[in-house]
Amino acid sequence: MNVIGFNGSARKNGNTAALIQTVFEQLEAEGIDTQLINLGARSVNGCLACMKCFENRDGHCIQTKDPLNDWLDEMKTADGIILGTPVYFADLSGQLKCFMDRTGMVAIANGNMFKRKPGAAVVAVRRAGGVSAFHSVNAYFTIAEMIIVGSTYWNVGYGMDKGEVAQDGEGQQTMRNLGMNMAWLIKSIEASKDAVKAPETAVTTQTNFIR
Repeated sequence: MNVIGFNGSARKNGNTAALIQTVFEQLEAEGIDTQLINLGARSVNGCLACMKCFENRDGHCIQTKDPLNDWLDEMKTADGIILGTPVYFADLSGQLKCFMDRTGMVAIANGNMFKRKPGAAVVAVRRAGGVSAFHSVNAYFTIAEMIIVGSTYWNVGYGMDKGEVAQDGEGQQTMRNLGMNMAWLIKSIEASKDAVKAPETAVTTQTNFIR
C-alpha cells in the first residue's frame, strides 16, 4: 500500500512539505509507503483545453514538456493521494492549480480513473484563505469521485516562516489524525476487496440453484 503526495509550494522544504511529512509519519507507522513530489521547482503548464485526452483516452496528457504523464502513472497505482498547497492570494498555488486542471481532465476523460481512491488536502497558511484553498482541493477530489479523508478539524496548518507550522499544536494534531484516518481508510478498502467478491459468488450460486 502506498500514498503519493504532491507539494504545490514553490518552497521544497517549506511549511506545506512539513505538514505533509507529519501526515506521512502516521501513514508510515501503519506500514504504508509514502512518496513526496515537489511541484514548485518544476514548470507545470496549464491545461490547453484541446480535449485531446478525450480523443486519445490513453490516460495521458498530450503535453509532454513536463513530467505530468509520469505523475499520472504514479497516481493511478497509488492507494491514496495527498495534495498540499500554500495559500497565495486566498487560494491554492498556481503550480497546484495547473496540476489539478490537467490531471483532473485526463482522469475524467478516462472514466474517472482515480475513482474511490482516498484523497486528502493539506494547506499551509499564514493567516486567511486556508479554508477556501482547502475547499478548492476538495472540489477536485469530489468531481474525480474520490473519497475525501477528513480529520478533527480542517486540514490547515498556520505559519509563515520556514518550519513555523511546527509551532501550531492544533494543526500538527490535525495532520496526525489525518494520517491515521487515511491509513484506516486505505486498509479498510484493501480488506473489503475480497469481502465484496464473496457475496456476489453466493448470490450467483443461489440463483443457479433456483433455476
